[in-house]
Formats: sequence, structure tokens, C-alpha cells
Amino acid sequence: MADSLPLKHIPFPDSDDGLIEKTVSSELLHEGKFLTLKRDTVELPDGKYATREFVVHPGAVMILPLFDDGRVLMERQYRYPVGKVLLEYPAGKLDPNESELTCAKRELQEETGYTAREWFFLTRIHPVISYSTEFIDLYLARGLTEGERKLDDGEFLDTFIADRAQIFEWIRSGDISDVKTIVGSFWLEKVMSGEWDLGDPAVE
Repeated sequence: MADSLPLKHIPFPDSDDGLIEKTVSSELLHEGKFLTLKRDTVELPDGKYATREFVVHPGAVMILPLFDDGRVLMERQYRYPVGKVLLEYPAGKLDPNESELTCAKRELQEETGYTAREWFFLTRIHPVISYSTEFIDLYLARGLTEGERKLDDGEFLDTFIADRAQIFEWIRSGDISDVKTIVGSFWLEKVMSGEWDLGDPAVE
């Protein structure tokens, strides 16, 4: 039976040369306050040419603010492109010449008022690899101290505290559909179970 067949380990090739596309030319289609749209002509591995339209994004961070009792701080925010109020962890884009950890600390305080004693880098994700350069660095924040938040002009969001069981029920039901929040929640579960080690705190 198929279920009894052993799984084969398929190693990666020694080189990526048969996959890489080379930029031939680049055209700026739109440059906005936040995003830039480009169209590049590329040479494919077989020597043919194709076009790639994509968004240039400055990068972003997301924070998992963890309380001592195991609950986490979350947000409700209206996201115009999808026309819905979404449940998310605090997050925001990098300012010019800003480090990812500095951005994480700034966004947590601005959006929620909280500061943290310890910060841990979890991972970097690429949420829309088909048409954007965007990356999001995920951080865990511990030792939270409440303070006054400082929202940007035109920024409206609610904060609330949730337990992990409720978060995973929202993921299962589709009430949480934000990909970075889903990925972060599974990371948090691995960390809290002890299966994945946090490592040393992040420092600047």
C-alpha cells in the first residue's frame, strides 16, 4: 500500500543557477508615498525574456506582546484594501534608515502604549512573494509595562488581550485571516510548548 512506502529524502541541488532570473531592464510605473510599482524585463534560465511587475516595499515588523500569564496583546483594525476589520498583532513598516528592532519597539509603544523588557527575534517571512519585495520580521516581546499610546494621525485601532486557545479558534474559524498573525501564532505555540528555543534576547 502507498501508506507503507518509505519517504525519500530529496536533496537540494548544489546550485540555483537553473532557476535564477536576471534583470535586463527596469521601468518605474508609479512612485507613491508608501509603495513603488516597477516593471522589469528579465532573462529566464532558458534564455527567453519575460516581464515581472512588482511592488517595492520598505519592509515591516510584527510584535507578539506576551504577558506573564501567557496571554497576548492584539489589535482590531480596519484594513481598507479588503474592506474588513481584522484581528492582528501590532505591526508596522520600517522608517528610512531604521533597524527592525528599533521599529518593533517604536510600533509597540505607538500603537499600544506598552514597552517591553526583553525582545526576541523569531523569524523573517515574505507574505506576498509573487508580487512584492515585502518582508516582515517577527519579534516576541516579554516583560510588558503599560503606558500611553501615540497613534499616528489618521490611525484608528482597538487593543485587547486574548488567550492562545481563543486565538487558535479564531484561526480555525477564519476570523483571523491575516497571514502574519497566523504564522506568529504558530511560532508562539511552539515557543510556549518548549519545542522551539527562543535563544538570546535581541539587542541593538
